Amino acid sequence: MKEFERKGLIERTEREGATVGADIPETIEVQGEDVDLQAFVFEIKKRDTVPAGERERVERAKKNLRRERLQRKQRLEEGDISYEEGEHLVEAIIGIDRALNALEQLGPTDLEREVEAQETADRKRWMRFLQKALGNEDASSGGVGVGRGGN
Repeated sequence: MKEFERKGLIERTEREGATVGADIPETIEVQGEDVDLQAFVFEIKKRDTVPAGERERVERAKKNLRRERLQRKQRLEEGDISYEEGEHLVEAIIGIDRALNALEQLGPTDLEREVEAQETADRKRWMRFLQKALGNEDASSGGVGVGRGGN
């Protein structure tokens, strides 16, 4: 491959909109193991959030995908490869980027934790409401509240 061709291919992997319209590869070899990448990403994405039990698996997958992307990019930059091999590497790198973008958009949200926090906040609001309604606005005053007359 000629140097200007190599530079053009590398530039394609770094282009901001490279993943727009790109497909996530059905399968990809990551660390010597075939991974059903498309099925994995769609399985996780359809849940909207990453369940606590799956979070470690997703983080490990993202780490492995980043490592695989780096290795493929280094091979593109430094390897003695044909232009066709370079094209295949670029397509794989862009597909990996697309998968990583999809997995990153999920964020670290834990639905169970959010529900628990919401219930706790609701209980606190309810207790404040009851204290005001019963005339005990200052619950920490040792039982002497408004309208009780401390004398």
